[in-house]
Amino acid sequence: MPDSSNTPALLVNTGQAPQPISQAQVQQISPSALAYLGDAIYELYVRMFFLWPQQRPEIYHRLVVAQVRAETQALHLRSLTPHLRSNELEIVRRGRNAATGRPKRLNPEIYQQATSLETLVGYLYLTDYPRLTELLQKLHLET
Repeated sequence: MPDSSNTPALLVNTGQAPQPISQAQVQQISPSALAYLGDAIYELYVRMFFLWPQQRPEIYHRLVVAQVRAETQALHLRSLTPHLRSNELEIVRRGRNAATGRPKRLNPEIYQQATSLETLVGYLYLTDYPRLTELLQKLHLET
């Protein structure tokens, strides 16, 4: 298993952490827009997690794809749920209700859970970056 001890520091060092936005501002952002942002942040975190040991690009791709697929994201959401605060659970609920247009191969519940995780990641990226890194560290990313 890769050493993830440097990953949160790397994620912080990819640029400055975003300035938190107010609850009024975040309420104006749709859950699908938060999920769109969260998808990118989550994938960046996973890509950085697998940087060590160095691999060929096709190996990186295989490792990352295994973690960013909806089924794995749904598992990650379920593992994080006991650690979530009430406001975070509300964001998860909003993300679940906003999940539409799923791929035909996918169970709707799995798609909703994956979208919920992405929504939570997007929300925390904008509102509470330290909390985001805390939760991401709880994920069990596997090879």
